[in-house]
Amino acid sequence: MTIIKPFFLFFLFVSILSLSSNAGCATLPKVSEVIDEVPTNQKPNQIDSAKGLLSPEKSKAIMDRLKGSVAPTDILERHTSVVESVTESPLTKGNRVTLLADGQATYAAMFKAIENARDHINLESYIIEDDETGRKFADLLLQKQAEGIQVNVIYDSVGSMNTPASFFQRLRDGGIQVVGFNPLNPLADRDKWGLTHRDHRKILIIDGKAAIIGGINISRVYSSSPFKRKHNEKAPIHWRDTDIQIEGPAVAEFQKLFLDTWLKQKGPELSGRNYFPDLKEVGNALVRVVGSTPGQTNRISFIMYVSAITFAEHSIHMTNSYFIPDDQIVKALTDAAERGVDVKIILPGITDSKMALYAQRYHYSGLLKSGVKLYEHRTSLLHAKTAVIDNVWSTVGSTNMDSQSLLHNDEVNAVILNKEFAVEMEKMFVRDLENSRQIQWDEWRKRPLLPRIREWFVNLFVRWL
Repeated sequence: MTIIKPFFLFFLFVSILSLSSNAGCATLPKVSEVIDEVPTNQKPNQIDSAKGLLSPEKSKAIMDRLKGSVAPTDILERHTSVVESVTESPLTKGNRVTLLADGQATYAAMFKAIENARDHINLESYIIEDDETGRKFADLLLQKQAEGIQVNVIYDSVGSMNTPASFFQRLRDGGIQVVGFNPLNPLADRDKWGLTHRDHRKILIIDGKAAIIGGINISRVYSSSPFKRKHNEKAPIHWRDTDIQIEGPAVAEFQKLFLDTWLKQKGPELSGRNYFPDLKEVGNALVRVVGSTPGQTNRISFIMYVSAITFAEHSIHMTNSYFIPDDQIVKALTDAAERGVDVKIILPGITDSKMALYAQRYHYSGLLKSGVKLYEHRTSLLHAKTAVIDNVWSTVGSTNMDSQSLLHNDEVNAVILNKEFAVEMEKMFVRDLENSRQIQWDEWRKRPLLPRIREWFVNLFVRWL
């Protein structure tokens, strides 16, 4: 979401200087090398459960059943081994995953979950705005705090820079513990100040038993219908996004991420609540939590995406809001299309950043020529970050396909291995296709020279978008 304030230009300038000075060390890993390091005869993937780690035999039986439910694909074995090699977050069984397709469904689920909280509420969001939606959340959180439910909030200092300090002070005055991630003031008490390191995660955890994650911030832009009009007035741009609600053993992994961020940001000591309750198995979805932070070994979201695309055998159906991919992602997508995989990507056609849109379109020619099918969403501002591959592997989260997300942000995605959930994801993807316009190669290659030059020029500065 674009932040607009005059003095933000100053911070943008500082950011560019920071990025330039670190250009030599801020690089993405070569995923092909990561893949090569994982032997093809890797031992069977082990699965965690509410009662602990399953034996290799039981883990293999679960994966074999899942593989038997879909057409043959390496996405369930080779890819899973690659991701397992770069993260300590386990693949857990016994989860219930509910798809929340758009802001109204997500907010309804969030409000219901908050109202039902009995021990604690942990909320982490890149943007929390002081608008009717933000104030509705604030009022409910203050009510729960007054009832004796401990509320802890992390907001990003850049993402929420338009939100007045009084908004967060009101929460603190009501007993809520609040942390601003990497404050804009370089003199603030943090181990390492850096404007480019942002907390882009969106996580709501209730009682350590349920988590809602995805791309939705706390803002009114997600609250309305994309088709709602008042009289003859044009409605505000609707933001189309996706979240999921997860219940079961995987919730503990989201809790670990939240508490780790709280600790690193030197938040106040947390009161003695039951942050890690005993979790029961409540569904049949396998879930892995993929948390990514800056650092040479922590670009797990990037490795996850490139590896999943590399091992896809039938279909890749993806939506992404800020699609400015690096060469590895482009190559993985074009290679997939050229080997016969049905690659469809829905991207924004309406945007809050013209520069990002131009940079996105710079990549169209190469993708289209290889057989990738591209679509631009036309009824809303597409903000979702999702993918469903081979009708069994799905991901929903906060990670954009741009350098800021992949190199500099704290991000979080959930990977879901479940045929039934993949079916729901495919249905949602089809609905988005109906509201999108396909980019045809025959038309695209005949575009005037000016937009081509503009896209090429913007791409020169892609690192700072």
